[in-house]
Amino acid sequence: MYRDLSLEKFMQGVIRRNPGEPEFHQAVHEVAESVVPYVIQHPAYREAGILERMTEPDRTIMFRVVWEDDAGNIRVNRGYRVQFNNAIGPYKGGLRFHPSVNLSILKFLGFEQTFKNSLTTLPIGAGKGGSDFDPKGKSDREVMRFCQAFMTELVHYIGPNIDVPAGDIGVGAREISFLFGQYKRMAREFTGVLTGKGLEYGGSLVRKEATGYGAAFFLEAMLHHRGEQLEGKTCVLSGSGNVALHCAEKLRQLGGTVVTLSDSAGFVYDKDGIDEEKLEYIKVLKGERRGRIADYAERYGCEYHAGKAPWGVACDVAFPCATQNELDQQDARDLVANGCRAVVEGANMPTTVEGIKVLTGNGVLYAPGKAANAGGVAVSGLEMTQNSMRLAWSAEELEGRLKAIMQDIHGKCVEYGSGDEQVDYVKGANVAGFRKVADAMLAYGAV
Repeated sequence: MYRDLSLEKFMQGVIRRNPGEPEFHQAVHEVAESVVPYVIQHPAYREAGILERMTEPDRTIMFRVVWEDDAGNIRVNRGYRVQFNNAIGPYKGGLRFHPSVNLSILKFLGFEQTFKNSLTTLPIGAGKGGSDFDPKGKSDREVMRFCQAFMTELVHYIGPNIDVPAGDIGVGAREISFLFGQYKRMAREFTGVLTGKGLEYGGSLVRKEATGYGAAFFLEAMLHHRGEQLEGKTCVLSGSGNVALHCAEKLRQLGGTVVTLSDSAGFVYDKDGIDEEKLEYIKVLKGERRGRIADYAERYGCEYHAGKAPWGVACDVAFPCATQNELDQQDARDLVANGCRAVVEGANMPTTVEGIKVLTGNGVLYAPGKAANAGGVAVSGLEMTQNSMRLAWSAEELEGRLKAIMQDIHGKCVEYGSGDEQVDYVKGANVAGFRKVADAMLAYGAV
């Protein structure tokens, strides 16, 4: 069976077993393209069917979530938890509350999380979950009632040594607080079962900054490997949420100039650069849960491009930090034409397969999300450690640990992705992430 392993046959099997799940197919193909040749070269992985096993979640949990809105109406949503792989530690991954949430998206995110968590070197497995519930436009009381109903079902499947969820799109500090409070009431114990918690009840410093800071640190390592500096580089970013804002903040501190941010309605181009004062304004604007990036353009008198993404702006580096498949083939061509030399993914799978081929085919350094945005889950893992030890590290120590982890991830990408001309970061991240999980699975036995 495994002697005939090929990318085409492997993907045919994945698609046959998982019909109607395009996001999951895309994520698996991106990994398999670089991992299948490695598996073929290592008979032990092939004979044990490791890659086939890694594309099947350990379990997929779906449940009904019933809650009451402020008008007294009974509302029904669907909840999920995909526990993908716990070969190297308890399941770990975010919860996403958004109308687009479905099984395909959560399986893609959980599969990616397997490799991302492996790359951090921390002992954490991979999971993902969420609901098609939309917290936007809901009152705090409605969000509280939904979170309590959601956790009432989820509580049966999680625990500090079983599965430790975190936040994601639509699940911020407010939602985590409500979820943790309900878990604590039902479990009748205080344990670190969620990360991204408030500092008052076991949260970690640097957690909200971690994904964005980590992406900036990864770029710094990429450039240093080529004998270059980040200072003076022009950076375009999409998004204006947590990841984008903190990535912009760290890029500024490292000497870069950030000239764009965006939301679903359009993007702003500030040729003078988005400085600390302007970043603080956006944080307040977005924190109100009603501000739009267009308000920034009006306040500071810069360009606003409605209904467009920022990839046509001349830059040295691009950071897609919004959502999956936001940077397509034409966007990639625009970046190449405008002199972009590196693309670093702050979001999960924001670049389409066709876009990746354009970038790498034109010599643009491309850092996939599983490597570049691993900072968030890395600090979540450090939060778990702090909870277990009943202590709290300082912001300086945590940022130092985060930077060291991102540098280590970069080193693994170089080790497994070095080629004749430049580092293939996709191959490096995929093979390095695969090898650690695969070796653990082999150690447990073939069945």
